[in-house]
Amino acid sequence: MRIRGVVAWLAALSAVVAACVLWAPASWAGTHKYRPVIFVHGFSGSGAQFETQARRLTGNGYPIGLIESHDYDSLFQINTREQVYAGLDARIDRLLAASRADKVDLLAHSLGTGLMQEYLRSSPQRAAKVAHYVNLDGSSSADQPGGVPTLAVWGEGSPDRQVGGAVNVRFPDQSHTQVVSSEETFAKFFEFFTRRRPRTTDVQEERGNIRLSGRAVLFPSNAGADGTRVEIYRVDPRDGERLTRRPAAVFRIGPDGSWGPFKARGDAHYEFAVVWPTSVHHLYFQPFRRSDALVRLLTSPPGEGAAALMESGPHHANLVISRQKEWWGDQGVAGDSLKVNGTELLNPANTPRSKRAIGLFAYDAGVDRVTDLGAPIPQFFAQPFLSGMDVFLPAGRRPISVVATPRGGGGERDVLTVPALPSDRHRISITFDDYTG
Repeated sequence: MRIRGVVAWLAALSAVVAACVLWAPASWAGTHKYRPVIFVHGFSGSGAQFETQARRLTGNGYPIGLIESHDYDSLFQINTREQVYAGLDARIDRLLAASRADKVDLLAHSLGTGLMQEYLRSSPQRAAKVAHYVNLDGSSSADQPGGVPTLAVWGEGSPDRQVGGAVNVRFPDQSHTQVVSSEETFAKFFEFFTRRRPRTTDVQEERGNIRLSGRAVLFPSNAGADGTRVEIYRVDPRDGERLTRRPAAVFRIGPDGSWGPFKARGDAHYEFAVVWPTSVHHLYFQPFRRSDALVRLLTSPPGEGAAALMESGPHHANLVISRQKEWWGDQGVAGDSLKVNGTELLNPANTPRSKRAIGLFAYDAGVDRVTDLGAPIPQFFAQPFLSGMDVFLPAGRRPISVVATPRGGGGERDVLTVPALPSDRHRISITFDDYTG
């Protein structure tokens, strides 16, 4: 069963291209030196792919209200290209009016680069509102789209890819999505936008409380999870258990999926619970460290979407583990490690470098209480950027420990521990940072 078929029901929904929360204090309107920045994702992507770069931008002086993502359904079942473009027109006009900037800076990845090249060429009026365009590991072009000054960043793959007349930069050791989130890419586009080098390429902790905001959306359409409720709890990092019975914040989700802002601690661990009528989807992240308006809570209605492909039951837990940087299980010491309760999940069969896997689905396939990592689960491995593992995780009092040792991190480990909730009533998603340090 393919995910495209599972999500076909979304075709009946109206097009949703929602705005992120705009934090735009009057103190900088019309006076700030930076232009608004808009990111356009690729196939099955979302604004989450630009979260790290947004944190780096704010760490270098950008107001958070100037940084947005233009989310859309990359399957084009609930929106057309023309609707995506019309929504982008409205977003640009709104940001220009709020900031009083002359133009915006635009970035796109993968499928999004083809869309944005077409968009910039569609009319001189559209191109005239864009100061700079960044083409991230996507479509080649004979010239700069719409005549807009262009930076093209390429990762692994053919060295013949280029955008004619643009600044073409190559990182052959970086994978497709890694190109979006890497600090090397950040340094290049920051200088391209501002004509100076960034003060830092690290994600530095923000002093005092931070504010979090974003959207609860259906994967992969990015339609709002209308009718749900988002509850936010601070949790104990040792076991993932909630520290209070009552949530720190509750948001009712409407058609656009927006929630927030929520005042949080940058060093704390939080659970975001998307409450459906018959089940709860629990989402866990590493400490955010900085204010973030691009938090995406990817979910689906019970029994639909990707969740419908995972076998559930009262005796085992199901996990979805993601990171905006591909998991490499076939590169030896140059690759990644991901252990769940001490068992290494990654191997050459389920996460070869060529698979470009970002999202990993781990559950008891066959509900036989047996872990079998000899081959990936076919219905997930057949999808772009996904893989699946047959892992038995007993539900019960013993929490689930997930330990990632990312490549290039000098052995640094990222640890998230979550409750082992039974999968017949609960779903668990874990998101690791795509950077180290």
